[in-house]
Amino acid sequence: MKKFRKKIIAGNWKMNKTVAEGEDLATGVKRELDECPDVDVVLCPPFTALKSVGDAIADSVIKLGAQNMHWQDYGAQTGEICPAMLRDLYCHYVILGHSERRRDFKETDKVVNLKVKAAIQAHLVPIVCIGETQKQREAGKTEDVVRDQVTGSLSGLGDSITKLVIAYEPVWAIGTGLTATPEQAQEVHAFIRGVLTDMADENSAESIRIQYGGSMKPANAAELLSQPDIDGGLIGGAALVAGSFVEIVRAAM
Repeated sequence: MKKFRKKIIAGNWKMNKTVAEGEDLATGVKRELDECPDVDVVLCPPFTALKSVGDAIADSVIKLGAQNMHWQDYGAQTGEICPAMLRDLYCHYVILGHSERRRDFKETDKVVNLKVKAAIQAHLVPIVCIGETQKQREAGKTEDVVRDQVTGSLSGLGDSITKLVIAYEPVWAIGTGLTATPEQAQEVHAFIRGVLTDMADENSAESIRIQYGGSMKPANAAELLSQPDIDGGLIGGAALVAGSFVEIVRAAM
């Protein structure tokens, strides 16, 4: 029997917003979302704005998330942030393995796996990103790529596999204005849930939330979110304006 999965809408601000701009955006989102009992709402600003955004949403239903972290507790990793630092700022979520980090910083499934394990150990909820490129899709390799990323990024988690969120982001639809059709997105989401069933069991797989993250916006959010295996959205550009982000949240209610 399919389990109830609470929708989750997370805004990935990427390398945008100063401290003051981030505080204003977070305040604007909070103002419009006094209550949203059926949706988990997460804001993921850049590291520099975590404190100010966290303070702005402290008395609200909105949770704070980071965009990345290192897997080690402390050490000589110049420019990195460790899990304890995120917890100290009251982060609840952390985005890991985003395609931009896989592509630009050469993060492998093995590296993502180390980060996922460290996040769970630190009681952070990882949002683990996976997805294929346009070239891989055109070559008919979507399922192979997605399977490899899921199994590699989530290897060795055991029962902890239920303590995360997956974000399916077709790389060709990130920041391009292109969007997978609801049917295309649902097909891959259902495939991912099948891979999770093979890795764990059906009950565990049914409990894991899988977001869609490829140019979701107010105009297409409701149709995408109506699909049976799409449990939310990881929002990029549309998360940078309070009104459009709130519209997407409301589409998930």
